[in-house]
Amino acid sequence: MAFPVAAGYGNLPNGAFSPVIFSQKVLKTFRRVSVIEAITNTDYAGEIANYGDSVRIVLEPDVTVSPYVRGQQVIPVDLIDNDITMVVDKANKFAFKVDDIEAKHSHVNWESLAQERAAFKLKDAFDSEILTYMAGQATTIIGSSSSPTAVRVSPPTGGYSPLNILARINRKLDELNVPTDGRWFVAGPFFWEQMQQEESRLMQVNQTGDAKSQLRTGMWNGKVIEGDIRGFSCYMSNSLTTGGIGPDSSASTDYGILLAGHMSSTATVSQIAKTETFRDPDSFADVVRGLHLYGRKTLRQDALAVVYYNRGA
Repeated sequence: MAFPVAAGYGNLPNGAFSPVIFSQKVLKTFRRVSVIEAITNTDYAGEIANYGDSVRIVLEPDVTVSPYVRGQQVIPVDLIDNDITMVVDKANKFAFKVDDIEAKHSHVNWESLAQERAAFKLKDAFDSEILTYMAGQATTIIGSSSSPTAVRVSPPTGGYSPLNILARINRKLDELNVPTDGRWFVAGPFFWEQMQQEESRLMQVNQTGDAKSQLRTGMWNGKVIEGDIRGFSCYMSNSLTTGGIGPDSSASTDYGILLAGHMSSTATVSQIAKTETFRDPDSFADVVRGLHLYGRKTLRQDALAVVYYNRGA
C-alpha cells in the first residue's frame, strides 16, 4: 500500500518498508445446498454399486376387478411382468495440479482448498442435472414455459398465492392416490420470499406444526422448515430450471419452476465417487482428479408435478 507522503519528504522513498501480506484465511465461494438425496429413492444404490451398470426394477402387476354373480364361472387372467431399467450413464469429472514449488512456497494449501471446492461443484452438477430431468418427466399442474402463472401474496385474477399453489398440487396428488407420507416440494428463493410474506402465516404454529414456527433456510440439505407445509417436506434450491431472467419478473418469457412429488417417484444412484492423487509425468507436480458416476430414472411419473410461475403483471 502506498501511504501518502508529505511534500518534500524523502525518507524510504520506494516504500519497501511496507511489504504486501497475503492473509492465510481464504475467502471461500458460497455453496449451493443439495436436495437430491433428500427427495429421491436411493434404495437401489447398493445393487448397482455391487453388481453392474444397470438394474431392472420389477413393477407390481396390474389385476382386473370385475363384478361377480352367484354361479358365474371365474376365469383367471394372466399376470404381466413388466420392469423398468435404471442405467448408470451420467458422469462428471474434475482435474487440477499443484506444482511442487507452488506447494512449498505457498502460504495456503491449494490442493486441499481446490478439492473441497471441486466436491461441491460435483454435487451442484448432480443436483442441477437431476432436477432438470425430473421437471421434464413431471406432469404440468399449472402454467407452462410460454405462459407461467402469477404467484404473489395478492395474486391477480387467475394467479395463485404460495399456499394455494401447495394446496392445488396436494389435491392433484391425492386424486392420483399418491401416498401422503414422503411428499416433498422444492422451490427457489423468490417463491419462499412470497411464502414468508403471505399474511405471516408461517409464523403461526397452527399453520406449520413446527414448535419453533419459523421459515428458515441455510441447512445443508436445503430444508426450509422442520415441519411440513400442506403435507410437504419443503426445500429451497437454486438449481431449479429458469427461463429468461427467472421468476422475479412478469414477462411471459421469464419463468421459474416449482417441483413437487413423492420419494418413490425417481430413483438415483451414485456408483463411483472418488478422488485420486498421482505424480504428473510431465512436470514436478501432483495431479488431483475426481469422478462422479451416477444414474437416475423416473419410476412413477404420476408422482411428480411441476408448476411454471413468475411474479406476474
